[in-house]
Amino acid sequence: MLELILAIIAAPPVILSTGFAVEVLAGLRPLAIPPAASNGAWASAVIVIPAHEEEASIAATIAELGAEAAGLAQLLVVADNCSDGTAEIAAAGGARTIVRTNPTFRGKGYALAFARDELARMPPDVVLVVDADCRIDRQGLTALIDAAATRACPAQAVNLLRPDLTAAPFVQVSNFAFMLRNLIRQRGLQRLAGRVHLTGTGMALPWKLFEQADLGGASIVEDLNLGVSLAEQGHAAVLIEQATVWSSAASAQDTLQQRARWEGGFLTNALPAGLRGLWRNVVQFDGRGLAAAIDLCIPPLAVLGLVDGVALILLGLAGAAGAGSGAFFAVLSASVAAGIAILLAWLREGRAFASGSALVRIPIYVARKLPIYVRLLVRGAPRDWVRTDRIQ
Repeated sequence: MLELILAIIAAPPVILSTGFAVEVLAGLRPLAIPPAASNGAWASAVIVIPAHEEEASIAATIAELGAEAAGLAQLLVVADNCSDGTAEIAAAGGARTIVRTNPTFRGKGYALAFARDELARMPPDVVLVVDADCRIDRQGLTALIDAAATRACPAQAVNLLRPDLTAAPFVQVSNFAFMLRNLIRQRGLQRLAGRVHLTGTGMALPWKLFEQADLGGASIVEDLNLGVSLAEQGHAAVLIEQATVWSSAASAQDTLQQRARWEGGFLTNALPAGLRGLWRNVVQFDGRGLAAAIDLCIPPLAVLGLVDGVALILLGLAGAAGAGSGAFFAVLSASVAAGIAILLAWLREGRAFASGSALVRIPIYVARKLPIYVRLLVRGAPRDWVRTDRIQ
């Protein structure tokens, strides 16, 4: 009975850390870039820009994105529940602008659904979503339009935060973790499961999928839910590595708030979907589906470290009391494998995002986030769509 209890304690961290390590190792090499079928020239496209209180930055976004999209796609700004001049500034910049006001139903998913109703009058071939604080170049837009139009599936750009080695160590580690999730692990997931997650910005969908999609309403992770839902319907998203969407990092305090929203939403939505997928794909002997389900169960980096640490403490105490040490060494081996994978990812892609001195502070990064997880346990995941101030 004691051995069974120890095995139950060890199983989650072993599966999660091993799955994480395998996915990271599978994503160290870039994906092969397929030749462009049409350069997006024949497909009509609209870039939807959901904007909430973006008065300070929307003019620059319209100017820069409009220049990159000239001849490729039109811009549609959704000024959602704004109390500032977002709508007026966007319209003055030449973007087609619609205004949504509904304080009861707030969230990016509602803004996208509002845009869908507007586009339904004359639907394009492809709908792209780019957040109001993001930038993407013409090559990336062309690749996304081409992929969505010719493959008839969702296409996702690499979603990254601009590296800044002068930022606070906490911000650097967060930027590195963001890259690990949205580049390295997305590559690995593409190779192992034949699909990737939608990240909410820098994504393109054929109109036939966009018009029927569940856009998530008030969900803080409407993008994650959308990608999982479409994959389960046979429309798995693909990673378009030649397209990168960039946004600026937040300050240290805003980074904490931002991670609380992302990670709270991820944990409350991804974990249940992952657990359902584990059982279903084991029964069906579906290796790719199983890889996708394990990915959904892998928590954010800080949580994974906490899970491993707690398991090692419990199993170590049990070993000191005379229990077997097999479970302890199984968790230790998986944890070391995950640590090696993180180090290799940093050596391969991460040195631009976090300095070595910042990287060694990951344990402090984990400790600083403990209050976040306590609040998540007590209050649940945040639901409000809150604009994050960015470091300019």
